[in-house]
Amino acid sequence: MSGSAVRPRGATRAVLTGGSWLGYTFFYAPIVLLVVFSFSDDRNVGRWGGFTLSWYEDFIQHSQLQNSLWVSIRVAVLSTIVSVVLGTLSALALERFRFRGRRVFDALLSLPIIIPDVTMAVMMLLFFSEAIRVGEALLGLELSKGFTTITISHIAFNISFVSVVVRARLSGMDENLEEAALDLYATRWRSFRYVTFPQIAPGIAGGALLALTLSLDDVVVTQFASGPGSTTLPVFVFGMIRRGVTPLINAVSVIMLVASVVLVFMSLAVQRLRSGESIRGPTDQSR
Repeated sequence: MSGSAVRPRGATRAVLTGGSWLGYTFFYAPIVLLVVFSFSDDRNVGRWGGFTLSWYEDFIQHSQLQNSLWVSIRVAVLSTIVSVVLGTLSALALERFRFRGRRVFDALLSLPIIIPDVTMAVMMLLFFSEAIRVGEALLGLELSKGFTTITISHIAFNISFVSVVVRARLSGMDENLEEAALDLYATRWRSFRYVTFPQIAPGIAGGALLALTLSLDDVVVTQFASGPGSTTLPVFVFGMIRRGVTPLINAVSVIMLVASVVLVFMSLAVQRLRSGESIRGPTDQSR
């Protein structure tokens, strides 16, 4: 029958089912092993020595880990707030306005997504090194890399991701709604506040959670932009691996994994909530 889905049968169905299970096993088996061995009582990271919570207790009592976690949270929150504002404004400018140099601006905005992380890290290192040198020459102050340089680096690559997510939401929005609001004598600000913003709010929330996740997980760019006393948690964990791997690394990785999963589910919940409201809206108004 035309228009109806065709279900695979026999050998085809078995092959597709087996391939799906192999794919799930390939992706999720390492995660399961990581979680299991984070509770191992053996100092060998790949050998089971009985159930224990001591590695999570070590994480709570480890002062350097706690300091690096606090730095990661501050950097992630601040960079996300600035990235969401600038990324949303960039998306609005590219989708709703035509101006000279628009294509160049669009291409430059996509660079942090396209170029490798190492290239981005080297660019930020050269930029901050030159900025510090010029700043010390002009101001006569002793400047160094630290919390501020890490935050600026995260803002630099997060703006692009936020802009892409918000632009995807804007492209699916009916522009006639904004024009109708303007025809009814609404100002540009009121049109944005009561028409545009509620429509793109799920995109903004999704972009914010994506930026927060990327900031919390970044290693390469952060390592090049950090300085003494400003180590984030992923960079600190990377340094611990070079000194020797213990199940403490597993425990820290599980905590970071859980935080990332929670952020993803929050993003999905927000988008589903907004979608449900948009579906119920016309029905409620008709009543």
